[in-house]
Order: sequence, then structure tokens, then C-alpha cells
Amino acid sequence: MVTIRADEISNIIRERIEQYNREVKIVNTGIVLQVGDGIARIHGLDEVMEGELVEFEEGIIGIALNLESNNVGVVLMGDGLLMQEGCSVKATGRIAQIPVSMENLVAQLNLPLEEDLIKAQRVEAMQMAEEAKLADSTELAATLAEWNRKNPLLSWR
Repeated sequence: MVTIRADEISNIIRERIEQYNREVKIVNTGIVLQVGDGIARIHGLDEVMEGELVEFEEGIIGIALNLESNNVGVVLMGDGLLMQEGCSVKATGRIAQIPVSMENLVAQLNLPLEEDLIKAQRVEAMQMAEEAKLADSTELAATLAEWNRKNPLLSWR
């Protein structure tokens, strides 16, 4: 028969108490009230922010957009057919973002990059100076200042 000594038990309990992690994590949760047409109505999520990403228990992500006093309207970013009323939802604490670089934006709008605009501006200014055959630097400065007034979006750098 195995004998258990009191000091062994107390050592084991003491070790477990020392290893115990009392970290408390507060999670903002809610329950699906209604799903349809890519929109879910959620009860709960009291601390959710507009535009915040929420995660459903099925793994679907949504964006909280319509914040009302008794429910939250969430746009689903996945298949809502998998969801049912009563499913749980949790707030992620992250606001929905789409990373966009200036180069991508300019490319989508079919606009020249800023560097190209600056180069074109300098070439045009130099052509103006050559055409006017400006020898006096004050006249050149005045001409460039006038050109900058006519082209407010571009600046001489």
C-alpha cells in the first residue's frame, strides 16, 4: 500500500499555488439575435466601437457598424449561412483597416507619382527661364513665384 505523507502533499499544493496565474482577461461578448442578407443583429457587445472587428464562434469576421442601445448591427465578411441565432460573438478590440500606400492609390487613380510631378515642374520652370532668357535672378524668382501661384498643387522643391 502506498503511503502519502502530509509534507509531500503540502509541497505539491504549495508548488501549484506558486505556479497559479491569476491573469484575468475581460472579453466583450454578445449573442446573435438575427442573421440575414449579410447582416447580423447582436445582443451584448456593450463596449464595441463603430468599425471594430468582431469574431463569431464559427470563425467568421464582421464589422460592427450600427450601434444601437439594445443591439449592434454587424456586416458579415463571410458566409452568413453557417451562422445561427444564439451563436456567440466576441469583440477583437481592433478597428477595421485597409492598408493603402500612396503609390497604390496613385496607380489606381492613374495619376503620376509626386516625384514625376516635381520633375515635370522643374523642367517646365527651366524651360520658362530659358524662353525668357532671364539673366537677373530677381526676375527668375518672380517668374517662379508666379508659376507657383498658377500651379498651387505643385511646389518648387
